[in-house]
Amino acid sequence: MGDFMRRFLVAGNWKMNTVEATATALAKEVAAGCEQATSLVDVLVCPPFPYLAAVKSALGTSKVALGAQNVCHEPAGAFTGETAVEMVVDCGCTSVILGHSERRHLFDESDAVIQKKIAAVRGKGLQAVFCVGEQLSERDSGQTELVLDRQMQGGLEGIDEAAMADVVIAYEPVWAIGTGKTATPEQAQAAHAHLRKWLESRYNSALAQSTRILYGGSVKADNALTLLRQEDIDGALVGGASLKSKDFLAIVQAAVEAAN
Repeated sequence: MGDFMRRFLVAGNWKMNTVEATATALAKEVAAGCEQATSLVDVLVCPPFPYLAAVKSALGTSKVALGAQNVCHEPAGAFTGETAVEMVVDCGCTSVILGHSERRHLFDESDAVIQKKIAAVRGKGLQAVFCVGEQLSERDSGQTELVLDRQMQGGLEGIDEAAMADVVIAYEPVWAIGTGKTATPEQAQAAHAHLRKWLESRYNSALAQSTRILYGGSVKADNALTLLRQEDIDGALVGGASLKSKDFLAIVQAAVEAAN
């Protein structure tokens, strides 16, 4: 199984940005600009919760998928301020970002909580975009692979091979998120290869070969192609650059070029 089996995925994480007018305008521009691209690569946008339905309707018949940035692992009930998986499904989501470093570090989400969320999301048939990545101090002290192993082990505890069919891994070195620092293509490729090897030893080589591993961390139009040409990089999780359609579409275009 060569890497031609893995279809590129370019995902936009809008984080806590936009209001309804800017969110729907951005979605329309992305949808219009991706019309050809989506026959070759997968494109996903993840707006804030209040605008999921509005963005879904702005995407219209486009093949651009809709995702949520987080979810609660509990079924609907007495959980003030939370959003259940069935609610994001109802809004038209097919995907959820989980374990993002901002959730881990700003909101104290543990590997165990993230695992419950992955299980809940996959249990309802949604794709999970599962984020892992080390902090600068961890990289500097040579702990990168240890940290990645711990996050993978904790987050995927009890997630069987069948459930892994629609789990996408996103490697995001925390020191490169929103800092303008990007891992070099070599650093990124080494981490991706390590994650694929982890999947192979935990599951099997067919699963490791078919699982998509995205790179996230200051991905921009000018570095996207070099990153996407690395053997084990199967797409990008884009933060800041996903908020301007021109920048985001340039990254989608880089994925189309890399796919060819």
